[in-house]
Amino acid sequence: MEPTQNMRDKLTFWVTFMISVTLCFSVLAMVVAFLLGLWAKEVDNGEIFKMISPAFSTLIGGMIGFLSGIKLNQSEEKETS
Repeated sequence: MEPTQNMRDKLTFWVTFMISVTLCFSVLAMVVAFLLGLWAKEVDNGEIFKMISPAFSTLIGGMIGFLSGIKLNQSEEKETS
């Protein structure tokens, strides 16, 4: 394995790891916000879900798209090598 390929694999691993950790923390924070909004009497449930749902979908879709792009790029590089 070439040194540049080894470095690229390490960088890809760390970027993927950091994105996965960020996704986990973000999803947990949003789920907690959903749950707090669901049982809080002074918060209208429709409003909390209307406010957080688009951010939740965008965050998950963007990060999963990024992770799948990295995976597809890795498989293409291995096929050409």
